[in-house]
Amino acid sequence: MDFVKEFAIFLQKSGAIKFGDFKLSSGKDSAYYIDLRIVPSFPHQFRKMVKAVQNLISEKIGLDSFDYIASVPTSGLVIASALAIETAKPLIYIRQKPKDYGTSSLIEGKIPEGSRVVLVDDVGTTGHSLLNAIRALKDAKIIVESAFVIVNRLEGAHENLKAEKVKLYEITDILAISNILHTENILDEQTLDRIKKQMNSLKSS
Repeated sequence: MDFVKEFAIFLQKSGAIKFGDFKLSSGKDSAYYIDLRIVPSFPHQFRKMVKAVQNLISEKIGLDSFDYIASVPTSGLVIASALAIETAKPLIYIRQKPKDYGTSSLIEGKIPEGSRVVLVDDVGTTGHSLLNAIRALKDAKIIVESAFVIVNRLEGAHENLKAEKVKLYEITDILAISNILHTENILDEQTLDRIKKQMNSLKSS
């Protein structure tokens, strides 16, 4: 069984993905809810997930094409930390807003100007948190050209990052996960149709 299929089934069985009626933090309604913060509670699957990100980075851009791994708190940072240990790459992270004490820095960690970073996060939706990080890195004269997520929700992140000249890669996306679960008779036709309609309405909006 390939990783994406195994991972999709694991997400459903562990409760990391749920189907139904959900209100998202953006205020939008969704036919599903995904929470990858659950995955580190399953060390075997967590390790496989981190290895899958490492393999994807290696395949798409090469481990020698960047100097640092960067992420955003909180769930993406857990993945990036494990990845930094696996690849022996230094790690930094970017706050959503400066802390109001100490150095008031947006970027935590030590990184010189001109360094090349790869961004890592758990889920890509619109890419809002990644965009904040990209702009902070560019303001600090740090080079960022690629970002990697575990699951792409297909709600504009790819296009929004492209506008900043950053290419987004993902291990899988919500449609691939839904189709696998439908093929495995875990997800019914009606729910699959709802997810497809949700994607289409977001593309046309």
